[in-house]
Amino acid sequence: QVQLLESGGGLVQAGGSLRLSCAASGSNFRVNVMGWYRQAPGKQRELVARITTGGTADYADSVKGRFIISKDNAKNTVYLQMNGLKPEDTAVYSCNAEAFLYYSSRRATYWGQGTQVTVSS
Repeated sequence: QVQLLESGGGLVQAGGSLRLSCAASGSNFRVNVMGWYRQAPGKQRELVARITTGGTADYADSVKGRFIISKDNAKNTVYLQMNGLKPEDTAVYSCNAEAFLYYSSRRATYWGQGTQVTVSS
């Protein structure tokens, strides 16, 4: 199985920056896509950003120009640099990874535990 370990969440003032990290650990797998989702109270979970191993990235319209997603394929780690944070960015951010499992020759999706990001006014 694959485990996702997230870090970097916390409390930040509006206009500030925060960097999230998510590392996939385990063995005999290859990550195809890694990304970040978020869910605010009373809101549906939404995709924030995701990136393929080739570097193709997608962003939610609400974060374009402010957030940057990147990855280190060798470390199976994805990062989310969040700049110009707004109170509406407050949510639980969860890392997601789609991986190919060599042992079973199948794809699977994994979720991290989630990290709280709170942006104060």
